[in-house]
Amino acid sequence: MVTSNANKAREVAAYFEGVLEVEHVALECPEFRHNDVGEIASGKAKFAYRRLSRPLIVDDTGLFIDALGGFPGPYAAYVQDTIGNAGILRLMEGIEERSARFETAIAFAREDGIRVFRGVISGTIVAPRGAEGFGYDPIFEYAGQTLAEMPLAEKNRVSHRARALQAFRAWIEQEIGERQNR
Repeated sequence: MVTSNANKAREVAAYFEGVLEVEHVALECPEFRHNDVGEIASGKAKFAYRRLSRPLIVDDTGLFIDALGGFPGPYAAYVQDTIGNAGILRLMEGIEERSARFETAIAFAREDGIRVFRGVISGTIVAPRGAEGFGYDPIFEYAGQTLAEMPLAEKNRVSHRARALQAFRAWIEQEIGERQNR
């Protein structure tokens, strides 16, 4: 897992525990600009594969808030680093429509190319609650709980990243099965 975010690497490692060994590689990848998180993840994967020359995954996540025209979208990490959750909540003051969605794209790179797997979770922007997770987790509510109120095991079942990882896992398990049957 190529990421400068150790929290993401821990989530991915926990998700694959007992299935795959996940190594965290803290390689700084250029932040490609695009409105599609899948394109951004694919660009990062291409860069990382050129540098490391081994199979790897990278991800990119966007937070899309409907009342803000989809802002911060694929710039979620930058916005988190600059204005944080408090800034997002200030932007949302007086706005009743609080629906939002997280989208994660996992890009898997190896010698035969790059494949992208996506996961989306819809929810609501709320006042901060919970002490788990990171980033926007305290202000993103899904099914009555913020992601920060969920234990990691539960978050790893329902989150946007979990859904992208589930798609990747289903594909990689099929790949492994096909290779073993050859």
